[in-house]
Parts: sequence; structure tokens; C-alpha cells
Amino acid sequence: ISPTWFWALIKNDFTTGNTDLEGCMRLLEKMQIHFDEAHVTHIFKKTVDKHSGQIISMEDFKAIYRAIMHRSEFQELFRAYSPDGKILPDSQLIKFLVKEQFHTEATETTAFELISKYEPIDEVRKKKQMSFEGFIRYMNSEECSIFKTQHKTIYQDMNHPLCDYFISSSHNTYLIADQLMGPSHLWGYTSALLKGCRCLEIDCWDGSNNEPVVYHGHTLTSKIPFRSVIHVIDKYAFMSSAYPLVLSLENHCSPKQQEAMAECLKSILGDKLLTAPIGGETEMTRLPSPEALKFKVLIKNKKVGTLEEGMLRTDETGAETGAETLAETGFETEDISGSDLLSDEETDETIPIYQSRSPSKRRGDRRRSSEPPSKKSKVKTPKIAIALSDLVIYTKSSKFVSFEHSLGNQKCFENNSIGEAKARKFVKHSAKEFISHTTRFITRIYPKGIRMTSSNYNPQEFWNVGCQMVALNFQTPGTQMDLQDGKFLDNGGCGYVLKPEFLRDRNTTFTPKNVGAYSKPMSLSVRLISGHQLPPSRLSKTNKADPLVQIEIYGVPEDQAKKKSSVVKSNALCPKWNETFSFNIQVPELAMIRFCVEDEVSLVNNEFLGQYSLPVLSLNTG
Repeated sequence: ISPTWFWALIKNDFTTGNTDLEGCMRLLEKMQIHFDEAHVTHIFKKTVDKHSGQIISMEDFKAIYRAIMHRSEFQELFRAYSPDGKILPDSQLIKFLVKEQFHTEATETTAFELISKYEPIDEVRKKKQMSFEGFIRYMNSEECSIFKTQHKTIYQDMNHPLCDYFISSSHNTYLIADQLMGPSHLWGYTSALLKGCRCLEIDCWDGSNNEPVVYHGHTLTSKIPFRSVIHVIDKYAFMSSAYPLVLSLENHCSPKQQEAMAECLKSILGDKLLTAPIGGETEMTRLPSPEALKFKVLIKNKKVGTLEEGMLRTDETGAETGAETLAETGFETEDISGSDLLSDEETDETIPIYQSRSPSKRRGDRRRSSEPPSKKSKVKTPKIAIALSDLVIYTKSSKFVSFEHSLGNQKCFENNSIGEAKARKFVKHSAKEFISHTTRFITRIYPKGIRMTSSNYNPQEFWNVGCQMVALNFQTPGTQMDLQDGKFLDNGGCGYVLKPEFLRDRNTTFTPKNVGAYSKPMSLSVRLISGHQLPPSRLSKTNKADPLVQIEIYGVPEDQAKKKSSVVKSNALCPKWNETFSFNIQVPELAMIRFCVEDEVSLVNNEFLGQYSLPVLSLNTG
């Protein structure tokens, strides 16, 4: 380290000549050095033990800094390209970028940009060179992250119809623990939105004082006001993504409280709420794109009547009574079968329709009440509020009957929710039909009801057949949520990832078990070099662990693979493996890779320390 550079940086923190542990950590933060408290505490204690007491000198701090920053694997790499082991001239930096990082286009300009960005020593930077200090800052930067820099931005075409994307989706978003007795909390919505989730679920039930509440019905989970949920959504809806947010309503409310819900959505969300088709078109042959629906909130719920009727009712220029009469005639002749459910997941009941009427109309209705109902009408008791129904535009919930039925009858703006068990059977026995269905219609998968602890299924098997909304319990950590988080890191973390072409093409013959001509074989080689400042084992009193790394591939059945490194004993600070693993991947467009670090507690028991998951095609070389 150039003494003048280093001392100039730290001298103000050593006015008394010494500092304590807290001061040491504060100084590392000031130097923008990422550190783990357990490791710094351990190194600090080892340092002060040499001369008893709880304070260190500037020289001691320099040793701690080196212990954390000067990794031997970086030194080996630096020396391999540095003529004197101290400085990397621009020409050698270019060689390093081409050979090690596969930046075949690297030029002097590239080298100078990196030097000016990462070199902390003025005199070295002015000579357009890089010191070891600059090199370790570059190696620890986002530019050397395993995740492709380009994929951290929105790089995909966002002008395809909505059904052409995988959409980050949450199940029972209001729950932050189990499904039976755990708390419902607004934080469930805030955290999901901050993660870029684009489809939230809201279970709505009647509350007191005509204020609907959100909770997991018929359980002991706590209740939160629907109004509060919408306020939170209004605040955070587009903080992490500009693309459309879908509110999937599981609606158990009475007609009166459904009207309160509609009023609440309109008054709080205002212009964010989509209340009419874009451009006023009512005859749709394809869904609009995420780009066309930017900054819009879409309501996913049952709907009665046509878009045109709804627009006439909400058209400010139309006469109010005329709009209501149209709704009345339109709905009294509506044939509502069991396929029109109020809620997506829970029931199979027939939904009668509710329509609010002016007092004068109600008097007219009473005069007609003695007339026998027409045979065509199946309306029994009032159930669905027109005000809420009219807010459903592009995401009408429609009960799934069969793939054949959908192909013949389903409109592009109608979508289905299918439970995981049923969906799994389709994957196994009707994959071709399932994929044909998801090329046309948004399909939401949700966890089976017996998952009382809010456990999750593996989302990969449903992404493999093109399901857009694979809803998971976001509050439950584990491999399933790791894959979810990893998949949606892609495309700038905006919550929409374009499906591969073979899952968008309506004439596709692709299936996960028979990839055929859709295979684009890829040979992946991963050299596991080392770890740095890994979380210590829970069993360790200091900063120790016996780490090993599992490298897992998730994708079509043929691509599933898992490989395991050796165990490094008693070292969580800087374990070294230097092992190479090879994978052959047939369908890289669907493949995910997960690096999982565990502490070997015993021969039959490992403790999870950390993980990182990402799409295989988002892997950086080098």
C-alpha cells in the first residue's frame, strides 16, 4: 500500500493514535469496504490479544485491512499480469480483460475507464496504471459480478402481449407467516412490491362499518382493512418497476362491500387504475403489452357482461339511467353457469349478479317482483357488484374447464387459476396442450390448500410449460423462493421476463420432456475458486465453519443436475476449493443455476449459510 495514500485516508480517525472495534468498523464503512461483523470482530480480537487491551494502532488497522482485502487469489492473478508485482500497465490490463474476462473488444479506452473508476492512488491513476489496490476494487465491483451487467437493465422487448411474459406473482400476499394462525400485515405487500412483484393477491371479506377486510378466511389469521392495503399499494406500486401491476382479488364480500371496494380502488389509486381498454377498443384479439400498460394497476376478478356495456356505464357523457338500463337488460338475460366464480381458488359456486339501482328503479323492481323469473335467467340472490365488475378490463378471471373448452371459447383477456396438484397432472399427461394454452392465455398457478405452513412448490416445472403467474408464498425462504428471486433478477428486476420463443409460438411442438429441435446445447464450465467472509456456523463461538458448495441446475427434466464440492475445514473467512464442474444444458433459455453454501455439521446434516441463484443465460464469463 502506498503509505501516503493510505495514511491520508485514515489519519483523521486516529487523532488519539488509537481506535476501538467500533471505530475500526466505522472506518471500513467510510472506505466503502464490505465486511462481515463476525469476521472483523474475530480479526480485531486476535490483533488486540497480542498487546492486551481493547484498542488498536494505525499499523494494527493496516493489518486488519489487509487481512480482509488482500486475498491471495487476487494477488496470484495480479502477479500473473503485472511485470513487477506492483503495477498493472494499461497494456497488461487489456490482456487480463481479454484473456480472463473474455472482453474480446477491450481497448485502451476500456482500460482507462476502469483505472479512473477504481484506482484510489492519485499518482498511479495519473500514469494510467492500476495498482493492486485498484485491482481488488475492480475485482470486488459489480462489473465482476457473476450476473451480466446488461441483464440488470430492461433489455428485453416489452411490446409483446402480456401473455408472452413470465410475471412475478405472490400468493396470499398479506400473510407474513403460516396460513392458519399467522399475522396478516401490510408489510407483506410492501416487501413484495419492493422485490418487483407484479401480481399481488388480496383475499377480501366483509368487515364492520361497511369496510372490507383482508385475511385468510375461516382461519385465525389477523385482519387488515382493505383500504389500508390499497393505500400501501398506491404508495409502492411502481417504486421498483414501471410495468403494470395486477391485483388478483379473491372476493368473498357482499355486494354492498364490493361497491365499497370499487369506490376505494377508484378514489385511492386514481389515474393509476385502469378503468377502460386502451384506445377504447372493446373487440380484442390480443392483449396489450407491458409497455402500453406502464404505471397502470389492473384488477383481476370475475366480470359479468361485456367490456362495451361496462364502458357505456362508466362513460361520463352517457346518460346515467341509460347505462343502468343497459346493464339491467344485459344481465337479466345473462346465462351464468358454474364457470363464473366469485373467487379463483376456493369455491365452485354459481355467481349471481348484483347491480346497484336508483330509488326510482327499485320501486319499479318491487312492482315486478311477483312475476316469475324467466327460464333464461339463473339469477338467484344478489352477489356481484357491477361497480367492481366494470373495473375488470384485461384480466377477467375465468374458471378453467378444459384445454379444449378454452381453445374454443376463451377470450384473450380471460385467464385461469389452476391449483398446483391439477397443474402438475397437466404437466405430466398433457404438456403439449398446456403449452398451447399458455401461448394464448395468462395462467396462474397457486399452492395447494394443505400447505398450512406456507411452504412452496418448485416453480420451475410450471415455467417449463409457459405459465405466466406462478404464485409463491413470498414470506417463506427456501430453494423455491431462491429460484423465484433469481429468475426475476433478469430484465432489470422489473417483474416481467419475456418467455422463450418456443413458449410464445402458438404452433410450438416443444414439451419439457421432448425438447426436440428446440434444443440449443450449451457446455457450461464453472471453476469454484474460493469464498470470502462466509457466514460463520451457528455452532461456532468465533468465525469458523466447514463450508462446501452445491451447484444446482434447474430447468427441463433433462437439464436437472446437482454437483458438490469438497469440504474446507474450519475456515469461513477465506476457504479455497479450486475445483471445476461441467454441465451440459439442452435448453439454456429455461435453465437456472443455484450456488448454495452449507456448513457440514455432520456426515448427515448440513447448515445453510447462503445462496445465489440466477438464469444460466445471465451468467457472466470470466
